[in-house]
Amino acid sequence: MAQDEAMTAVDNIVTQFHTYEDFLDSQITTVDLYYLEDEGLARQLVELGYRGTGEIVKREDFEARKAAIEIARLAERTQKKALTSAGKDLRDNFLKALAVREEDNRNGKVSSVIFIRDRNSHGQEVSGYIDYAHRLKNEDFEVYFSGKKRLLPRTTDLSFYNWDSHVVACNSSSNYQVIADNPEGLLFKYKRDRKILNVDPKAQPGDNSTRIPIQTDLYIQAVIFDHVSRRKT
Repeated sequence: MAQDEAMTAVDNIVTQFHTYEDFLDSQITTVDLYYLEDEGLARQLVELGYRGTGEIVKREDFEARKAAIEIARLAERTQKKALTSAGKDLRDNFLKALAVREEDNRNGKVSSVIFIRDRNSHGQEVSGYIDYAHRLKNEDFEVYFSGKKRLLPRTTDLSFYNWDSHVVACNSSSNYQVIADNPEGLLFKYKRDRKILNVDPKAQPGDNSTRIPIQTDLYIQAVIFDHVSRRKT
């Protein structure tokens, strides 16, 4: 508890003052300057804890927290700018559903699994389950939100099946472990909280998970499973 309070005090000081020297100056009184007659010496005495009117903060602690806060601020700004769906004129329900979930999937608040069934560029019917957050991290979704390409399952996704060539593939991702040998059907285990996502349309999807069919003109069938992790990080 004392450590948390000390960290909070440092954070308050760091956000209040632009530089460490500004903080030191705030601790120097007019009496100090009168007797010492040297601003640099007065700063040194405050830094060493011999003078000052408030909290003692070491230079390295101040600069470390200043850097950490700045990194967090830039990361938040980058995260907001990184939303590829932002500013797009999205007409189809499927793309709108992806856009609504983009930020939460990027920051880990929600983990969505997308089921798609449709025909590929060769006219073959394919279906599969896509780890949305994983694909967002490793692929530029600009082409999908702009309508240049359609999002389709690949052999590298959680699951893939080509109904014409009978090519089948299953792959665990950074977020999900695939359980393919379950007699009742395909399951995905979310790695963060180890909860099971059941994608069987006749079964409940599982704890903290929802199954949402999407009415779309882009695909034969589209379903989005949303899982909210309750594990504290």
